[in-house]
Amino acid sequence: MTDARALIRTERVADSDVRYRRRGSGDVALVFVHGFLDDQYVWDGLIDALTAPGFEYVQLDLAGSGDRTSSGGPFDLTRFAHDVGAVVEALDKPVVLVAQSMGTLVAELVAVDHADRVQGLVLLSPVPLAGVHLPEETAEQFRSLGGNAEAQRAVRRQLSVSLSEAELDRLVVVGERIPAPVVRDLVKCWNEGDPKGNSPSPYRGPVLIGRGAEDGFVTDEVITAHVLPRFEWTETFAVDNAGHWAHIEAPATLAAHVKTFIEAYLTTLPPHQPETAPGQGGSGWRNAFASKTADDFAAAFAADIVLEASVLAIPVEGREKVKATMTQASKIYESLEFVREAAQGARTYLEWEATAFGGMQIYGVTVLTKGTDGRINHVAIHHRPLGAALRFSVEMRERLAGTVDSSHFHTAD
Repeated sequence: MTDARALIRTERVADSDVRYRRRGSGDVALVFVHGFLDDQYVWDGLIDALTAPGFEYVQLDLAGSGDRTSSGGPFDLTRFAHDVGAVVEALDKPVVLVAQSMGTLVAELVAVDHADRVQGLVLLSPVPLAGVHLPEETAEQFRSLGGNAEAQRAVRRQLSVSLSEAELDRLVVVGERIPAPVVRDLVKCWNEGDPKGNSPSPYRGPVLIGRGAEDGFVTDEVITAHVLPRFEWTETFAVDNAGHWAHIEAPATLAAHVKTFIEAYLTTLPPHQPETAPGQGGSGWRNAFASKTADDFAAAFAADIVLEASVLAIPVEGREKVKATMTQASKIYESLEFVREAAQGARTYLEWEATAFGGMQIYGVTVLTKGTDGRINHVAIHHRPLGAALRFSVEMRERLAGTVDSSHFHTAD
C-alpha cells in the first residue's frame, strides 16, 4: 500500500509567490515553518517518521529562503507571518503549526492572528518572541554568515550533535544560497524579536515546547525564563543526543513526542476553544480563583471530580461539593498569585503563593488532571507550612458547616 504522505502536490496562494507542498489527507493539517538559514525540506525526516493518522502535512519556504531566494522584501516577521497565515487560510481547515528556531516567532504570530484555525503549536528550540538581543559583536558574526559556506558550516557544527556529513552539506548549500542582505534581515528578526514578546501571549491553545538537550543556543534556561511563562497551556521535553536541529538529528524521537501531544490534546478538541474553555491547562482554574464564583469553578469540573488536599482529612468528591469547597477556599485568600505552570500529558502543575489570616504567607502546588472531555476530574492541592494548612482546614470546616461534612477537616482541638 502506498503511503499517502508520499503523494505530494504543490499549490500556490493566489496572486503571490507563496507556494506550499501538501501530502496526505485529513481533517487537520500540520503546517511546518523552518528556521534561520533553512528551507522547507528540513522537515522531511520528521514527516516520514510521523505515524499520526488523519493529518495532512504542509511545508513552505519563507521569503528569501529555499525556493524563494529571488523574492522581494521586506524580510521581516510581519511578512513571514502574513505568508504563512495566507497558507493557513487557503487550507481552510484546522491546523497545528510546527516550527523551529526563528520559525517559532512566525508561528506564534500566525496563531494569534488565526486563532480560529490554529489548534496547537509545536515549538522546537524556540527563540523568545521578544528576541535574543545578542551583544553587537556576536550579532555581527551571525549577520556576516551570508554567502560564507565555511562560517555557516562551523556554526552548524557548534550547535549540533548528531548531524551527518551529508545533512550538514545539504544545510550549508541551502544557507549559502540565501542572499547576504536577506541573512542580515533574518538575524534582525530573531535577535530583535517583536514587542509582543514582552507580554503574555494572547494565544490560548495547547503548546508543546521541545529542544535538543545539548542545544547551546536555545538552552533550558532561555525556555524557562523567556518562553514558558508566556503561554497558559504548555508541555515540554528535551531530546537526548541532539542540538539545535533535533528535527533532523533525531526525527524518530521527536516524532514520538509530537504524536503523543496530538493524541493527548488535539484529537478531543474542537477546532477552536475560547480562553475560558474547561480543561485548557490551568486557565479555567485561575479564572475561577480570580472571580471566586461557584459557577466558574463548576464550568471547569467533571461531574465525578475528586479533590484531595493537605488541608483535608479525606477527599471531597462530586462536582457540587468540590465546587462549594473551592469557592469558600478562594475567599479565604487575601492574595493569590500563580507563579509557575507546567504540563505533562493530562496533568497540569500550578505553583502558587498566597496570603491569608492577616498576611500569613502560604505556598503550594496544585495538580490538575483532565479527562478525555477536557474537564478536570482530579485535583490535588499541597499547602505549606503545616501551621497555615491546619488553620486553613479549621476555617474551611467552619465555613462549610452544613454543606460538606466536618469529618473532611481538621478540628481546632
